[in-house]
Amino acid sequence: MAGSNSKSIVWLSFLAFFSVLNETIFNVSLPDIATQFSIAPSSANWVNTSFILTFAIGTAVYGKLSDLYGTKKLLLFGLWIYGMGSFMGILFHLWYPGVLAARLIQGAGVSAVPALIMVIIARYIDAEHQGKAFGMVGSMVACGEGIGPVIGGVITEYLHWSMLFLLPMLTLLTIPFFMRMMPDETSKRGKTDIIGASLLSGGIVAFTLFTTAYHWGFMVVCVLLFTAFGLRIRHAEQPFIEPDLFGKRTFIVGVLTGSLLLGTVAGYVSMVPYLMKEVHQLPTSLIGIGVLFPGTVSVVLFGIVGGVLVDKLGTVFTMLLGLCMIGASFLAVSLFPDRTPWLVSGTMVLTFGGLSFVKTVISTSVAGALGSEDSGSGMGLLNFACFLAEGIGVATVGGLLTKSWLAFPLLPTVTDVDAFHYSNLMLILIAALVMGGIGFLMQTASHTNRPK
Repeated sequence: MAGSNSKSIVWLSFLAFFSVLNETIFNVSLPDIATQFSIAPSSANWVNTSFILTFAIGTAVYGKLSDLYGTKKLLLFGLWIYGMGSFMGILFHLWYPGVLAARLIQGAGVSAVPALIMVIIARYIDAEHQGKAFGMVGSMVACGEGIGPVIGGVITEYLHWSMLFLLPMLTLLTIPFFMRMMPDETSKRGKTDIIGASLLSGGIVAFTLFTTAYHWGFMVVCVLLFTAFGLRIRHAEQPFIEPDLFGKRTFIVGVLTGSLLLGTVAGYVSMVPYLMKEVHQLPTSLIGIGVLFPGTVSVVLFGIVGGVLVDKLGTVFTMLLGLCMIGASFLAVSLFPDRTPWLVSGTMVLTFGGLSFVKTVISTSVAGALGSEDSGSGMGLLNFACFLAEGIGVATVGGLLTKSWLAFPLLPTVTDVDAFHYSNLMLILIAALVMGGIGFLMQTASHTNRPK
């Protein structure tokens, strides 16, 4: 692979684009899916939640397995699973459980890409070309996230949302290249904590079901599974997550607050298409290109600015700026959800810009709390937790959209009856944003004032 770096970088970028595209491409089609199957938003949002859950869990699992089985076998396996899930989605698009199963399988397959692509670049791209490779892959990831709602909106409006399952199958075109160019790797001896991974996965699913249905039986199952997981990682020879990480207070607070903030924003983004459909009657294609696209594209610019701000002005300033940007956008939507859809379009730039700053600060702070010996597993746990939080945020907001007790006039600036629900839900999201910000700032102050 080192002998054809240009081709390698192109194929890796192609793969990165289409793997990330699937995270956002279904966002604007969720109201259409709810209408087709005559289901509530809490159920329709599981089209995204199911994907994100297996995506997050798979990212952690593939990362663990790569040291034992190498990257080539796992990447090819993941791509075949991804293609199978996509084909299944087309085949069963008239049956809602089949759609959910397809999204679960898609997430389990494509999670191999973010888990392994950086390892592939580090192992198989010549050192003098690695910077170019990382830069191109990063750009294609940002492009995929930004263009996803646009493509999803256009296809849903003019064809049918089920056609969104066709696009991921393009990743199968990369299989012949990776089979030919990547060297075969010998498997190593070692153990994978399947029991620990299963307990953690089951607990996460039970908690997510609780945030959607609010049945306490799910919470009981969740607590039992998480308790069993805690006992398991303390006694397993090679635990799924190293228990020592949970003893690092700064690290854990960073992971929890980062998860809360990212999950809150993900829930808000999943709400926007419903708001645009119910209150403003926008077509699906216009929701993607006119409302969501400006914000998702701004992530590229604000991501660069966020890195500079952290280096020059520190994490506290950058975090406060990011929180203020997101808070201002949330407050504007809460006060005026029924005025004009273009207000929401403008605030999306603030939302995604602030999110870029928050992500940069969380990554920097968590990395700084880890030693060189546990940086890999620690950053892996951060990514795992944040992916999961996004799925849970989407599920939670979907559940809240079905609650009639939120549909009452509270703010005097909101006059449209259909907008009451969304305005009040934004206040809940603002409260979650404030809680996450306070948690991070309190921990930062505690760490700064700690005797050295």
